[in-house]
Amino acid sequence: MGPHYLSRFFTPKTVAIVGASEREDSVGYRLLLNMQEAGFSGGLYPVNNKRDSLLGLKAYPDLLSVPDDLDLVVIATPAATVPGIVRQCGEKNVTSIIIITAGFGELGDEGKRLQQEVLDIAHRYSIRIIGPNCLGVIRPSGYLNATFGDGVVKDGNLALLSQSGAVCTAILDWAKAQDIGFSTVVSMGGAADIDFGEVLDYLATDSKTTGILMYVEGIRDARLFFKRFKSRR
Repeated sequence: MGPHYLSRFFTPKTVAIVGASEREDSVGYRLLLNMQEAGFSGGLYPVNNKRDSLLGLKAYPDLLSVPDDLDLVVIATPAATVPGIVRQCGEKNVTSIIIITAGFGELGDEGKRLQQEVLDIAHRYSIRIIGPNCLGVIRPSGYLNATFGDGVVKDGNLALLSQSGAVCTAILDWAKAQDIGFSTVVSMGGAADIDFGEVLDYLATDSKTTGILMYVEGIRDARLFFKRFKSRR
């Protein structure tokens, strides 16, 4: 059996952060800093069309300028720019994207239209998406912290899936004080594409995970969710 189709979200060898920034109060700055502080040893590529370098790394004006293949792209730019960036991902054969950006289905008709445009482009190129409007993904054993939260997350055997970024952050803060570690943390956000059931399917194959903690506000594919939930009992 080969790698799970979601494995590039959790064990990428190369990661690009679109919207990486030098402004310390920005999401893009925190994403890049967290990746470095987690000790990510793969290729890390900040994308910013106004800077030549960021936090000691060479920066690139767009994804197509990045010289290597990319396993994972994290997007933290204004919502209106996201369809074009997803299209660039398709042209570069990227199949795994985390969209941190808000301003999609949660913002009414215009946001829903923009979200559908993103999904249409993604489906055309067989791209899978976590988000939008999410905190990101953490995999401590792989030295991956593709979130804009504060602090390092300890490695452990508990997986955390949360639809709410605020709840996810609160749980991580509590866990740090209690010295609790995690195998995987996934902030689902709007779950416009990848839903809880698919992440559970990945975790069912994951030897690092012995328990799963979930905060769920809604399930899009209830059949897959309960099928995978039952398999983890």
